[in-house]
Amino acid sequence: MNMLQIGLIGMIGALLAVQLKSGRAEYGIYMSAAASILLFACIVDKLEIFLYTVEQIRKFVTIDVGYISVMMKMIGVTYIAEFSSSICKDAGYQTIAVQIEIFSKLTILALGMPVLLALLETIQEFLS
Repeated sequence: MNMLQIGLIGMIGALLAVQLKSGRAEYGIYMSAAASILLFACIVDKLEIFLYTVEQIRKFVTIDVGYISVMMKMIGVTYIAEFSSSICKDAGYQTIAVQIEIFSKLTILALGMPVLLALLETIQEFLS
């Protein structure tokens, strides 16, 4: 799907959610969640292109597969956290959304620690 189609899906989903929200609020939230899930599926499709490109780059440059794996996990955590947080915000649960964001930041920090340690070990080897 191209950006115009994605924009239209988002706008139609938002307009339907607003329209349904005036009658029964939960239907507006359901419509918003459905549009978000549809858009998320489109995002995942674009991520496949990104993964293929990273794999091609890895063939040209010798990079440890572990580093690429960590990077992919970080990207996945970021997208899932943003998606989940946005749905919670749309539903009116900002506190839960903030907790999801904090947890995702800590998860990304934890995922990055082995890479940081490897970098520090490499720097120490050069200095020794």
